Amino acid sequence: MSRVLGEAVDRVGEEVQVERGALGPLQFWRGQSRYLVGELLDSWMETSPWWQRDAGSGGASADLVATREVWRVEAVRAGRSRTDFAGVFDLSWDAAANRWWLVRVHD
Repeated sequence: MSRVLGEAVDRVGEEVQVERGALGPLQFWRGQSRYLVGELLDSWMETSPWWQRDAGSGGASADLVATREVWRVEAVRAGRSRTDFAGVFDLSWDAAANRWWLVRVHD
């Protein structure tokens, strides 16, 4: 089971701070908690859902074809044992907005 974050406020995700390495995220901060990425499980490119685009832009625009990078990572809260407290998270990089988002938490 997974939980998509932020849908109730017409955006998908919760803004997070991420330290990125050559291959992807190394660690991220969610509120006051720091998570260490133990394993990169997958990565892909996707476009934003059409219903989240700016309706006032009218016609074709850059946001219709804009993509964002998504990484599925296994991470553990800093200071905890990986075997007991690891979780799977989807982190998304929105280059146009220069922001990172935590978009899904997998149970």
